[in-house]
Amino acid sequence: MADLLVLARVPFYTKGSTMTRPSANRTHRASLQGWLWVAPTLAFLVIFVYGPALANVRYSLFSFSAMSTSKTFVGLANYARLMADPIFLQGLVNNALYALISVFFQVGVALTLAAVLEARIFPRFAANTFRSALFLPSILPVVVVGLIWQLLLAPAMGLVDQALWELGLGDWSRAWLGDPATALFTIIMVSQWQWTGYIMALFMVAIRAIPRDLYEAMELEGASGPRIFWNLTVPGARETILIVTIITILGSLKVFDIVWVMTAGGPNHSSEVLGTLMYRAAFRDDVIGYSSAIATVIFFIALTIGVVQIKLQKDR
Repeated sequence: MADLLVLARVPFYTKGSTMTRPSANRTHRASLQGWLWVAPTLAFLVIFVYGPALANVRYSLFSFSAMSTSKTFVGLANYARLMADPIFLQGLVNNALYALISVFFQVGVALTLAAVLEARIFPRFAANTFRSALFLPSILPVVVVGLIWQLLLAPAMGLVDQALWELGLGDWSRAWLGDPATALFTIIMVSQWQWTGYIMALFMVAIRAIPRDLYEAMELEGASGPRIFWNLTVPGARETILIVTIITILGSLKVFDIVWVMTAGGPNHSSEVLGTLMYRAAFRDDVIGYSSAIATVIFFIALTIGVVQIKLQKDR
């Protein structure tokens, strides 16, 4: 009976049989159906992503304003202007600094917090309260966060400076957003306050996917907390770490709203980033070609990071 069942599942491709091998036409139809399924998504990408990106590259080769009836071809002159513009170079450095600090907090600190909360060393109520408090800022709109922290950091009148004076640390009081030495770092720390808790929640999900038996085995062997973290938690959450790192870097490259709300790139361009430069060039200075060149630089940096991500995933 078992042999008959096996034979019943084997197709016979004999001459005259009603069962035949899949024809080329059938394979072609299946392939065509697959393309039809993905056609709406491809159309969306072409119309709203790749098409505008290519058009932006083309615009960066011209000099024109929003109300121009004609465009003047200037070749790579806009890019040469970028390379000679100290404000653009300052914005590029600020984006890189933003990315480095964000990776430290949103990957390193967030993963550490997730590991500590998942280690079950705190009472459940305390762990849930702490997790909720860290996650809560991420649900607030970025504009609201920027406005709230503007009030908190206001010189003399803000809650931060008042707290410093009450604690006897009045010498630390300063115009946090009005001082070129502290403006960028203040914005970066506000951004970390908002998003570190969200990334921590993602890492907690990744840690919970690691079999609990492995943690119990290492604990029975007498492994310390740091050793368990480096030898089990980090390798177990490796894929999430890679994805979060890429997302964090790309987000730091495209940052605009929090900077524009809090300082608009000031004072004296000390907190300028590529996003604020692009916005100002397009909507205030009305040099669309130059703004397109900045956008093209952002696009190709992001594309390079994406290619590196794919390469790292393949190697892994």
